[in-house]
Amino acid sequence: MLLPFEASFGDIEANLDDYVEGIVDSLRSEFMTMPKGPGFIEYAVFEDGYEALKRATRDFRVLNPADVFQVVKDVPIAFLVLRTMLGFTPPEWAYVASERTGTTITQNAARSLDRKIRMNPLAPRTE
Repeated sequence: MLLPFEASFGDIEANLDDYVEGIVDSLRSEFMTMPKGPGFIEYAVFEDGYEALKRATRDFRVLNPADVFQVVKDVPIAFLVLRTMLGFTPPEWAYVASERTGTTITQNAARSLDRKIRMNPLAPRTE
């Protein structure tokens, strides 16, 4: 059987159930087939950071900078959770942080911090 994008409308219409079944059978999560190198964060670790951030912010209702900073120091993966929730890549985060604080944060510094956290996401940070 042809793939749906190769078939004519008439063929799909005549064999709709077969095409639907073929498409459903071919669906799979790309997340499950992603390469998982040493910096890959497993879901459970990401969830730990999310839950820590959630507790520190009273279910994301109170974003007190001191509380967020403390949870990021205690559970560093919370930093990546926050960055991810906001939709920033490390370089974008560096740019926005630099713009808002007037402090130069290079893309390399942001990538380096991101990598350090991914390599040891639950070890409290002292720096």
